[in-house]
Amino acid sequence: MNTVNRIKSLFYPEQYQGWGRKRKYFEGWYFKVLNRERTRAFAFIPGIAMDLNGRKHAFVQVLDGIEKKSQYHTFDASLFVPSPGRFELTIGPNRFSSTGLALDLPGIKGSLSFRDIVPWPGKWYSPGIMGPYTFAPFMECNHGIVSMDHAVEGSLEIDSEMADFSGGRGYTEKDWGHSFPSAYVWIQSNHFESEKISFKASVARIPWLTGSFTGFITGLWFDRKLYSFTTYNRSSLKRFIINPSYAEIEFDNPLWNLVLKAYTDRPTPLASPVRGFMEGRIDESMTSEVDLQLRDKKNDRLIFSGKGKNACIEISGPTETLIPR
Repeated sequence: MNTVNRIKSLFYPEQYQGWGRKRKYFEGWYFKVLNRERTRAFAFIPGIAMDLNGRKHAFVQVLDGIEKKSQYHTFDASLFVPSPGRFELTIGPNRFSSTGLALDLPGIKGSLSFRDIVPWPGKWYSPGIMGPYTFAPFMECNHGIVSMDHAVEGSLEIDSEMADFSGGRGYTEKDWGHSFPSAYVWIQSNHFESEKISFKASVARIPWLTGSFTGFITGLWFDRKLYSFTTYNRSSLKRFIINPSYAEIEFDNPLWNLVLKAYTDRPTPLASPVRGFMEGRIDESMTSEVDLQLRDKKNDRLIFSGKGKNACIEISGPTETLIPR
């Protein structure tokens, strides 16, 4: 049954991918939610972690982006219960799916629902954001988008105070494998001047059969269209300038050119996977900004220019290894 579930889920990246895995494996989902006023910004990260010896636990990590603090709640691995054939997950009394979440954690209780979900488009031979790399069996870290953008409804009780998230916006993605890349940059925002615009970019050092290479997956959802720049769709990384407080990256393909300038705010430490267990550390800001300019190369026309607020940014490892050569 685990083999059947694993094969079926391969074509639906949002679903649990770890059927039958017993060691050196992690899988986690990232639920970003902000209220309408953007005075509350949280990331809820449920998942499972297994070390080299088969020791395992489930977890729900909480990032409070405004207060810049995080908590890591552990659960017995037996309480991690994914549903076959769909993305639906329980960890003890906590429930997660593409259409919402319900939390019963120390200091945070309540439920949120999501509507008007925007998945990353895919085809059977190129499911999800990984494209053909979905079928590479030895990737150290795989990536998936559950929703680029959606409306949030509901409320949470946070430290005995009710917080209304109705009218807010959300974003959901996931990772699975055994370790995060040795070096990477990740930037995301879906809070631009107008609603229903979302952006994400990741540039990472990817181990491969003959060594390693710099891979990237970037997309701008604007005017009901996804403008994508990926390693596998004839796109290139033309410029890469980065330091702890600033990033400037240019992507290019035969159709479009995209330039981003990101300004990082003070980050908060989070646990991250190393050989399956959550023993590493990364730093993430949820209060950064990113400026975007997207041009149509054929007509030399500016398609989009805008500033994304409440941008999430992670910069990790020796980023000089990501510079195109």
